[in-house]
Amino acid sequence: MKHAAHILLVDDDASLLKLLGMRLESRGYRVTTAESGRQALDSLSKTRPDLVLSDLRMDEMDGMTLFHQLQKQAPGLPVIILTAHGSIPDAVSATRQGVFSFLTKPVDRDELFAALEDALSQTPGTAGDGDNGWRSSIITRSPHMERVLEQARMVAGSDVSVLVTGPSGSGKELFANAIHQASSRADKPFVAINCGALPEQLLESELFGHAKGAFTGAITQHEGLFQAADGGTLFLDEIGDMPLPLQVKLLRVLQDRQVRPLGSTTSIPIDVRVISATHRDLDRAMAEGDFREDLYYRLNVVNLRLPPLKDRAEDVPLLAKYLVTQAAERHKPFVKGFSSEALNLLASSAWPGNVRQLVNVVEQCVALTSSPIIPEALVAQALVAEENALPSFNDARASFERSYLIKVLKITEGNVTQAARIAGRNRTDFYKLLGRHDLEPSVFKPGATAEEEVG
Repeated sequence: MKHAAHILLVDDDASLLKLLGMRLESRGYRVTTAESGRQALDSLSKTRPDLVLSDLRMDEMDGMTLFHQLQKQAPGLPVIILTAHGSIPDAVSATRQGVFSFLTKPVDRDELFAALEDALSQTPGTAGDGDNGWRSSIITRSPHMERVLEQARMVAGSDVSVLVTGPSGSGKELFANAIHQASSRADKPFVAINCGALPEQLLESELFGHAKGAFTGAITQHEGLFQAADGGTLFLDEIGDMPLPLQVKLLRVLQDRQVRPLGSTTSIPIDVRVISATHRDLDRAMAEGDFREDLYYRLNVVNLRLPPLKDRAEDVPLLAKYLVTQAAERHKPFVKGFSSEALNLLASSAWPGNVRQLVNVVEQCVALTSSPIIPEALVAQALVAEENALPSFNDARASFERSYLIKVLKITEGNVTQAARIAGRNRTDFYKLLGRHDLEPSVFKPGATAEEEVG
């Protein structure tokens, strides 16, 4: 059980509310009580609990109506329903809709505590003292992610630049926004731009702004994103793809804390915290002259590395349940979730495209399902469709690099000097490439037993 977990207890019978509240507090839980569903929702707007324990039969708003409202306001928040009129069909219906557990009153003490501890052990994140709104968009119970979130919370309080690294689709922008929300700048703008998505001149204009007449087509003055983010946070996604001339100008802006729009003679003071992100190996980019070392150290004061989804498999069911709720609300309200077999299949998949790929699979399943519970077969179909989809350029390049390195190591039987010579790289650079793809040269030497493990 999480330490001092916070439970919101809802029942329109004041005496039962008090009695059950005392029982929970004696167990070490922190309890907030509400005598109606409306009062519970008002309480939720002030502080988010770790779990809601609600009676089913209440005037004005019953427990299931409250549950559906909670799903909209706090996705992922576990709800346990208590009822004196319990039945198997009611319980099945409730749990299929996403209620964590459905218990019949008078509830057995041990059964109640077991259900609470089971639900709390599967809660994405912790609400602690009700001050975790900053991380509400990060759905996880992975110890690895929790460690990175703790680091994020620690650096959020200062204004240091943060570099978020990790594979494509792992949620770097969500993470950057969480840091912003935990900072003193949370009430100011969070502005994001993908540095690899725009041609050089347009990217320069978007970042720094331009004066009227600065170039053909500049018919009005344009405020850049540094100015738009003044007082807040600017998130530079895929910073590794920024052209070198713009890297020089960005470095100057970070050093001088002022920006000069394109075609202007006047510099404008700015107060912006910069968070950047990349899936690229910036050490390699610096070695190859594609990324400035001075800018790297200016941006990488603190490095937070997000794990791939395959390293946090315990999060897949949580994410899938959250995503299916969101997708169903937009497209098919009758869809309630995945079957247990479907969730098992999702959890056991490799997810090379990380959370972004999971989003695609869930969206496909919701679009194609004709039943409230998405079956395993539909998930399998969506996964095959994803595998057959054309990979991104970066994924295709990484796949080619790995296959090429394996082939060269096989030819040279693990001799790095010879392999580097064939590849036209120096040994240091070649070792970096091997490390990037988790390849060990000794595996390819004659007699090595692990060779078959390399794919």
